[in-house]
Amino acid sequence: MATIFAHAYAKGTDSMPRKTNVVAALVRDRYVADAVVILEHTPRRAARAVLKAVESANANLLNSGKSIDPKTIRISRISVTAGTRIRRYVPASRGRALPFEKVSSNIFVEVAGEEKVKKEKK
Repeated sequence: MATIFAHAYAKGTDSMPRKTNVVAALVRDRYVADAVVILEHTPRRAARAVLKAVESANANLLNSGKSIDPKTIRISRISVTAGTRIRRYVPASRGRALPFEKVSSNIFVEVAGEEKVKKEKK
């Protein structure tokens, strides 16, 4: 039985990497079915983006052309890195403008699954 890998990126997610990493830590090294249930019931904004990346990686693995057993699909690696920063300004008193940055994050998910064993015909 061979282990097959697939991955997915979710780039430019509108949440800070530090907050997104908290959600990613909830599902690290879990089965995809368990991770989906956890993320659907997590009351954080970043949970939706992580869920989308996990489901995308799962679909990439199932549609890879190999026969994969869906019960064996695990999240082998998930990481959150800083994405692009957009500079913005907010109005302040006496005609000033105060700068701030809108920070985005990139989510990388890699899943692994076992290939189905083909039964030999006698």
